[in-house]
Amino acid sequence: MRPPLPRPGPDRLAHDYYTAVRVPPDVAALASVPDTLAPGSPAKVGILDLAFAVRGGRTELVERYQKTPLQIMRPLWIDPAMPGMSHVCLMATGGGIAQADRYRMDFRCGPGTQVHLTTQAATKVFRMEHDYASQRVHLTVEADAYVEYLPDPLIPFKDSRFYQRTEVTVASGATAVVGDTLTAGRLARGERHDYRILATDLHIARPDGTLLAIDTLRLTPGAGGPGNGVVGPGVFAGHDHVTSLFVVTDRVPAAEIADTLHEALAGLDVLYGVSVLPRDCGAWVRLLGDRPVEVAAAHAAAWRSVHRLLTGHPAPDPRKP
Repeated sequence: MRPPLPRPGPDRLAHDYYTAVRVPPDVAALASVPDTLAPGSPAKVGILDLAFAVRGGRTELVERYQKTPLQIMRPLWIDPAMPGMSHVCLMATGGGIAQADRYRMDFRCGPGTQVHLTTQAATKVFRMEHDYASQRVHLTVEADAYVEYLPDPLIPFKDSRFYQRTEVTVASGATAVVGDTLTAGRLARGERHDYRILATDLHIARPDGTLLAIDTLRLTPGAGGPGNGVVGPGVFAGHDHVTSLFVVTDRVPAAEIADTLHEALAGLDVLYGVSVLPRDCGAWVRLLGDRPVEVAAAHAAAWRSVHRLLTGHPAPDPRKP
């Protein structure tokens, strides 16, 4: 008897695969046909699909699909304290996100894996005259896995239009540390909240759909002045950088994670708030600041503190190309 044929994978070049779902109405209203390359053109679709599994005592990249402008180099094992942890640097060959770009990234982290995902540099969202750009991120963390997803800051240029949806699925017994940083724009150029619209959704849930956390941002600087939630107290509170770190785990109580974050950030020159997540599934922190070096250092301090708490080892120094 012949073995069953493998199930076909998704058609990664299909429109529904890389196109964002539930695009906010204010973003969807900007849809148009550019006078340059249209959505779906070969250079406008970036796809990255990675799967990790434990092989020979360490986490290996066992499946990879990449389509320019998204790509990776080979994984690295750089942490002597956790030699089985795979460190992967995500890269974009185009230098930034342009109008009508459609990106999708999937990271499937199997049982017991240890994975650290970061980007080569900040994500720059270029000026746009037509349409908008979107990025879908799907992170799946299976039982007993430990995964960190810590991209560098997102920088929206003047007149940019961007929507990002990040969906994180965390199995019971698994750990996910997910961070993000937004800036007000190209500050050295004098651009501060000059983008047209910036919308993000972070959705964290169990495999059965049980919701653990939602973080939603809708930033439209031209809609109502300081009280519109952009520069007002709703998001930036007059500062230039806002960064968050979500920690979902059952390795330690949520209150202990929150206390650890408080201790790591106490005395630093940033504003921050820490809270536990529902169902005692973890904790999260949001930071505000004006100086990028200090904000980055505070974000790193928060990550390093939970890394040590949850793994029992100090976090390694990141190595990027």
